[in-house]
Amino acid sequence: MKKSKTLYIVQAGAIGALYVVLTMFAQGFDLASGAIQCRFSEALTILPFFTPAAIPGVTIGCLLSNILMQSALPDVIFGTLATLIGCIGTYALRKHRILCSLPPVISNALIIPFVLKYAYGMTDLIPFMMLTVGAGEVITCVIFGEILLNALFPVRGILFADDHTAKKI
Repeated sequence: MKKSKTLYIVQAGAIGALYVVLTMFAQGFDLASGAIQCRFSEALTILPFFTPAAIPGVTIGCLLSNILMQSALPDVIFGTLATLIGCIGTYALRKHRILCSLPPVISNALIIPFVLKYAYGMTDLIPFMMLTVGAGEVITCVIFGEILLNALFPVRGILFADDHTAKKI
């Protein structure tokens, strides 16, 4: 049985809301933006491994977070696009558990430095910012993301069930 539209929307909404909350938490420590950033919310880019509803959920959460943080328009557009590309990549690699956390790292490391340079006028060299943004993404997507994946894997049939007949613990 296919997922109902309601379940898909609820999952996407919950994931998006969680992304916003985690980003605002990181922003409180000045970790959610800049050349050296570590958005805890980026760990959620691993969720398309479990459900395609995470793709719009994480993307809309990123969009709302960037708007709430009053990011520059290119950051709102291209930062959100980088996250969308990363989520689509995670979903595409869902059969390869080890590799599925890499697309968000790559997309953000390639796109965000240009946003930082041209939208915010940062003077660091693009390759340096690729390393710093990439390092933050490795921490959040690969390390925290894999921890999240391993924590959710045993209960995936409950949290991300395809229908109302989810397995009981």
